[in-house]
Amino acid sequence: MEPGFGAFGGGFGAMGGFMTLFFVVVIGIIAFGAIRGVAQWSFNNASPVLSVEARVVSKRTHVSHHHHHDGNDSFHHSVNSSTQYFVTFEVESGDRMEFRVDGAEFGMLAEGDHGRLSFQGTRYLGFSRVRRAEAY
Repeated sequence: MEPGFGAFGGGFGAMGGFMTLFFVVVIGIIAFGAIRGVAQWSFNNASPVLSVEARVVSKRTHVSHHHHHDGNDSFHHSVNSSTQYFVTFEVESGDRMEFRVDGAEFGMLAEGDHGRLSFQGTRYLGFSRVRRAEAY
């Protein structure tokens, strides 16, 4: 054993292997997410733009909280949150589709609204409300 390296042998030994494995896993997760995002984007771009009669059947939100601590001082931390908005539409065939929408669009839609849903693949393009005398 070389002096000064102790139990780590001639470098970092097992600890170096764990760190390498950790970084490979992290890079793999990032690469997988990027490839998946590009594949979804390509799928949506290759899909036709569709416009169908639909109604809003439900709305939901997903709130994520992110806690940030400033150094070792436990008294100084910040909390950031982000909200994702989702709306589920039902078409005349009875099929349901959920789309992620922005907050302004989410606020303008109400459960039971009828109208024309436009989408491309999994990409929400818009909803135009129409007045209907009867529900389908």
